[in-house]
Amino acid sequence: MTIAPEAAPIAAAAGPHIPGLLGRIEDRLGAIAAAYPEPLSGWASGTIAAGGKRLRPLLVLVAAGPPESWADPAGEGLVRAGAAVELVHSATLVHDDVLDAAALRRGAPTVWAAAGRGPAVATGDALFADAFCELVRSGDARQVRALSRAGSALAEGELLQRADAWDTTVAYERYAHRCELKTARLFEAACVLGVLAGGGDDARAAELEAFGRRIGLAFQLLDDVLDVSGPSERTGKHRGTDLLDGTVTLPFLIARERDPTIAGLDLRTVTTPAAAEALCDAIDACGALETARDQALALVAEAKADLPSGLPQTQRAALDLVADGVVARYA
Repeated sequence: MTIAPEAAPIAAAAGPHIPGLLGRIEDRLGAIAAAYPEPLSGWASGTIAAGGKRLRPLLVLVAAGPPESWADPAGEGLVRAGAAVELVHSATLVHDDVLDAAALRRGAPTVWAAAGRGPAVATGDALFADAFCELVRSGDARQVRALSRAGSALAEGELLQRADAWDTTVAYERYAHRCELKTARLFEAACVLGVLAGGGDDARAAELEAFGRRIGLAFQLLDDVLDVSGPSERTGKHRGTDLLDGTVTLPFLIARERDPTIAGLDLRTVTTPAAAEALCDAIDACGALETARDQALALVAEAKADLPSGLPQTQRAALDLVADGVVARYA
């Protein structure tokens, strides 16, 4: 398969087995979508294709370590685990598009825009359900629990975000908790699933879970930076889309401490793309974007520093590159 340019160095560091396994995961995702009746099959296929770089399945494979350490040399359990994580990620994308009334994702019409709320919700539900069908075949209840916890966290995080909409006084701690629930927990689950599907023990799973949490948080912080920094050609959406939706993110939280005008702003008055652009410019002007990026860099550095000392060198190098790749999205 063709590996995304951002993922190619990670795959090369992890070993020659990675491209083949990623290809098998891609084939599995395609087969799952193709098994649905039309038009659900087309909606599911389009949603999966819009998922991006397959960072989470790649993290599953890297967390498993070198093939000689696997309990299953064929890697079938890892293929199922990688597909399951990506299916949950895809489900969240289509559900987010419903909640955000998003017309486009990566330049293509969303299921919500093309078919309406009901079909979009059903598409996400089908993908989410099939994620657990994949894991059940492994016969390992620990894997099902890990992904179930992540799925519950995603729902809780979305509810928190909706509850906090338009609240420009939201505390940083609550924002960070929301990011952990909505994004970091699925990164954690990818690490845990990789270790367990590869035959590793619970102790190693817990160690790499902490790594996943930190890089997941860094990923979300930088996603929030990109919403403000743009450009739209890169992100596939207007600058300040989150602000227009009433979602207060880290750049705004930092800027409100530096600019009294931003601190006193009623976010409900930002109702047009032009107004969102102007607010993004004001946030950038006070240095909030660089401060937020520095926080993400610190999380990445902590994640790399706290990797277990006994990891094989190839695996450590690949995990380092995964962490660096999170930050490279902003470069």
